[in-house]
Amino acid sequence: MSKINPPFRADHVGSLLRPQELLTVRQRFHDKEISKDELREVEDRHIAEAIKKQEAVGLQSITDGEFRRAFFHLDFLEQLAGVTVEGSIEASSDAQDKVGFTPPKLSVTGKLHHVKTIQVDDFTYLNAKVTQTPKVSIPSPTMVHFRGGRKAIDIEAYPDMEEFFEDLAQCYRDEIAALYQAGCRYIQMDDTNLAYLCDPKMRAGAVARGDDPNELPHAYAELINAVIDDRPSDLTVGVHLCRGNFRSTWFAEGGYEPIAEVLFNELNVDAYFLEYDDERSGDFAPLRFVPEDKTVVLGLVTTKLPGLESSRDLIQRVKEAGQYMPLENMCLSPQCGFSSTVHGNEISEDDQWAKLELVVNTAREIWGDR
Repeated sequence: MSKINPPFRADHVGSLLRPQELLTVRQRFHDKEISKDELREVEDRHIAEAIKKQEAVGLQSITDGEFRRAFFHLDFLEQLAGVTVEGSIEASSDAQDKVGFTPPKLSVTGKLHHVKTIQVDDFTYLNAKVTQTPKVSIPSPTMVHFRGGRKAIDIEAYPDMEEFFEDLAQCYRDEIAALYQAGCRYIQMDDTNLAYLCDPKMRAGAVARGDDPNELPHAYAELINAVIDDRPSDLTVGVHLCRGNFRSTWFAEGGYEPIAEVLFNELNVDAYFLEYDDERSGDFAPLRFVPEDKTVVLGLVTTKLPGLESSRDLIQRVKEAGQYMPLENMCLSPQCGFSSTVHGNEISEDDQWAKLELVVNTAREIWGDR
């Protein structure tokens, strides 16, 4: 039987809609009207409230809602020496026309170094406030490579790509070691790129950048494994696969089949948070590759639309997934965060909490109180 504690039968990806006061104060900080300490004081207060609400709906996995971030990945990755943000990628959806945005590209403009802890102070505050298990979400290290490929990595800093991947892995090992030292035992890596490699248009884009989309999943599994393979036995690491989540839009589509065998059998994480809220994610057949010691958290509840799913329909879908892997090795969650960027999805806070409560209640109906 797989490790279930954590992830929990009812879990969630991490980000929550930002309260309006927090958005206002963040803008004031951006406009240099208030100090970083004044911003953090407001963040602290809203995070404490969000923690209470998560615990009140019955969640055992508690995050800070990513309230201190503008983007789920950039705020973290920009703090690594050698990383620069510039340009954007092309999407498979109409996101550019609809919301005027596609995901930013990351470039490597110098040697990569972990020059300071990134999430430790945030985790320490979270850990002091929770009564349940605190979870830290960090962007997957693959984010530094996929969106620009070899062309976005400075040839003078890294003539040898093996050295690039090793330095990148070391940055992550340093951060995870610091988080573990601070008491963190549950980490989720947010990875859009493995999911993007399920999309024919995104795969074609990788070819145009000089990469082989059939080889990238192997390379990315090797990279993530280099980060986590020596982790302590009591540290749970999950990976969340996402096809884009910005103001209720998406950027990629396609079922997991092109990457499933590598994803489930070469990547040494404990758990997979998989989007399965609509037809863009394909069917459950790729779950046939999941080994007995892995947990899959089915993201069946959408964070993109306000309508509340039927518990009966969710239970039926879990049963359908159970045709390909054991029910005991599954959990339930929303398909993504509610606010992967500061902008948030086009739903209300009431919708958000109702969906999280639905996940908890449905999970209890399926698995009991385990």
